[in-house]
Amino acid sequence: MSNVYTVAQVNRYVKNMFVQDFFLRNIQVRGEISNCKYHTSGHIYFSLKDETGTIACVMFAGQRRGLSFSMKNGDKVIVQGTVDVYERDGRYQLYAREIRLEGTGLLYERYLALKQELEDMGMFAPEYKQSIPPYVRRLGVVTAPTGAAVQDIRNVSLRRNPYLQIILYPALVQGEGAAESIAKGIRMLDAAGVDVIIAGRGGGSIEDLWAFNEETVARAIFECRTPVISAVGHETDFTIADFVADLRAPTPSAAAELAVFDYYALQDRLERQKERLERSMVSRVAITRQNLSVRRERLLRLNPERKLFDNRQRLADLQNELERSMKNLIRERRYALAAMLERFEGLSPLKRLNQGFSYVENEAGANISSIRKVRAGDRLKITVSDGTIDTVVTQVREKEL
Repeated sequence: MSNVYTVAQVNRYVKNMFVQDFFLRNIQVRGEISNCKYHTSGHIYFSLKDETGTIACVMFAGQRRGLSFSMKNGDKVIVQGTVDVYERDGRYQLYAREIRLEGTGLLYERYLALKQELEDMGMFAPEYKQSIPPYVRRLGVVTAPTGAAVQDIRNVSLRRNPYLQIILYPALVQGEGAAESIAKGIRMLDAAGVDVIIAGRGGGSIEDLWAFNEETVARAIFECRTPVISAVGHETDFTIADFVADLRAPTPSAAAELAVFDYYALQDRLERQKERLERSMVSRVAITRQNLSVRRERLLRLNPERKLFDNRQRLADLQNELERSMKNLIRERRYALAAMLERFEGLSPLKRLNQGFSYVENEAGANISSIRKVRAGDRLKITVSDGTIDTVVTQVREKEL
């Protein structure tokens, strides 16, 4: 009896046959996309068909870097990958590593090769990127004069800044001679002294955008002294000009937004800053004036002239007080003296003389109040109310009691 095998054994055997076939390890298959599904896990499941047959395909999420476009049913593509057996289901499928649109494969390979070459030369290096000036007055534009891109740039730019000067170089952006025309426009606007250059066009296929993948355009952008913004195609389109330019914009309208400052927003901001500055200055002036007033008062208090004036005033007040005190004291003493004079008036010798008494003194001026102070022959002077009498003592008699 012949050997009997399990399904798993058969599938594993067939898988090993595929693995050992070198031709199936790296194969390119041309066909049309059908049943394309993007899974939430990031994997892409689809079928590749032609007039006579269909093959199941899958591109895992880790291989998505090999897909440069959004795949959809009906696309004519060339898929590069490995044909292998899915052991559980026992069916073979193509595991894709790279997918490119048919007809653009050669162009895409040229694009990748030139991109790698220019990157190795350092033309994409960030240290060579120039910053976009914040306030652009003259904007240079290199694009087709009749396309939608120039209208978008013009409308957005003038809406943001009506005083902007736009200088357009009408370049060919597609077909023969387009790369040379774009490069010439960049060089001429650079020599014209504009502030920023926008180089770009609207979206299209890789063939339509190919002029911006030429080395001539890349070198013109790299050698330009004026900052260059690339605005080629739509958000998903990337060209070599995008990598060389100082700044990439996803669309021409976005390039205008990035290049041109909003005049009205700037005006509002300056107005708010002016008001804030005025309030700050008024507050600072008020505080400074208050401090100055305090310092002036302190200086007046400490001023020598003021102190001298205060001392003079104080001395004048003291002098007036002293004069008043002296006058009061003199007045009081006069009153006291008058009282004393009245009190002693009765004891005055003159009053006594006026009352009939006399005053006797010897030649030495001593008062003679007793007979014992004189002798016969002494000269005496007798003072009466109306004069003096000079006399000589002839006799001294003791009073009889």
